[in-house]
Amino acid sequence: MQNDSAQQGLKPKSLGVSDIVFFVIAAAAPLGATLGAGPVVFAMGGAGAPGIYLIASLVLLLFAIGFAAMSRHVISAGGFAELVSHGLGRPLGNAAGGIALLAYIAILAGIYGQFAAFGAELSSSLAGIQADWRFVALLIIGFVGFFGYLDVKVSAKMLGVLMILEILILVIFDVAVIAKTGIEKLNWNGFLPSQVFTPGLGVALMFAFCCFVGFESTTLYSEEAKNPYRTVPLATYVAIAIIGIFYTFTTWCIGIAYENSDVQTIAGADMVNFVFNANTQYVGPLSTDVMKLLVVSSIFAVLLSFHNALSRYLFALARSHFVPTSLSRVHPKHASPHVASVTLSGATVIVIGAFMFANSDPIQNLYMWMVGLGTLAILVLQTLGAAAVVGFTLKTKKCNSWQGLLAPTLGGGGLALAVFLALKNFSELTGTKEGFVTYLPWLVLIAALLGFLNGYRAKDKLHVTHAAA
Repeated sequence: MQNDSAQQGLKPKSLGVSDIVFFVIAAAAPLGATLGAGPVVFAMGGAGAPGIYLIASLVLLLFAIGFAAMSRHVISAGGFAELVSHGLGRPLGNAAGGIALLAYIAILAGIYGQFAAFGAELSSSLAGIQADWRFVALLIIGFVGFFGYLDVKVSAKMLGVLMILEILILVIFDVAVIAKTGIEKLNWNGFLPSQVFTPGLGVALMFAFCCFVGFESTTLYSEEAKNPYRTVPLATYVAIAIIGIFYTFTTWCIGIAYENSDVQTIAGADMVNFVFNANTQYVGPLSTDVMKLLVVSSIFAVLLSFHNALSRYLFALARSHFVPTSLSRVHPKHASPHVASVTLSGATVIVIGAFMFANSDPIQNLYMWMVGLGTLAILVLQTLGAAAVVGFTLKTKKCNSWQGLLAPTLGGGGLALAVFLALKNFSELTGTKEGFVTYLPWLVLIAALLGFLNGYRAKDKLHVTHAAA
């Protein structure tokens, strides 16, 4: 007989639209992405960077229309695995499950490396303490795991505060640029086709898509939503709109800040300080110091968001016997997937431990390689998700033609292009042009195959369980 805690579900009606939006936007890391991927988009795409972000936003919005419509009918913490199963069949759903595990664990491990590097640097510059990045990484894994163990509302509230702070510091920059430039001198050059469609568009667009990773996690909280039928679709639209408008507008302001300069050359020459220098010029050095502090809190917010999302994903997969059923247990007090959370922390230590043992660089190796691999896997998942919406609509007729067929087809086409660009420019995504890293994309195919095969084992176990009952 199963332990009672294994039979309980996640805490229902505990998350509203704003709570889920906090998780999703935190995963997108507005400040971290602006400071990290933003300069790369300018370096590759030049002055057309705002237009490139706008294209990425529109493609993902088209996908989100079908994604949100289907999520009204498929309420589960199983995320893409469950959506793909309903739309394209259980075998492909199992393959999606394997890809999703690879994607989220890779991204989570990579971002731990980023936090460890920034945290060690911050400790040295502000407190004069020389901390090894390995120590910082282990410390933050434990800290994030602690919050993942608690009631999900605790994480939601913390993420809400961190998200507001990081967005606020960039809004101050945006307002300062517009105020000092003057309304009459503002222009829309960054959106002109001649500026957007340049030789560097492919790589720049790929990095723009990277900034949206995590928005699809809205469905992972559907079982805890106050009104899943309304909350999850609305949260998806709100998150995409906020992220897309914010990135596009802030990138436009950065372009205006460098209006009289060769922005592409400047961004390529010093990507680390590209946004910091503009902020110092228009807002002041004190604001830039605050911005540097908020970068670390922004990365922490990403870690907390991804950890919570992946814990729920493991929880859902455990219920279908895709992973050990012990991971489906929830805490008797907090109603959190605490076993999945602790297991995830342990798995993360193992992955990062391999990089520690190899004496790898936390940014050039751990962060770049793992986030590059994870981003590719997420884009593949989103493309499968778009196809699943079409398949679900054709089978059930529960979504109208615009939501279930046309919009996801257009969005899926854009996402398929993004997958192609990520594969073609994988060396740019990971920062490594030779060695075994160039073969990492094969892990996506291997994860899909393992997920597909594991599905049959899980199906047999599920039949045995039902027969015993």
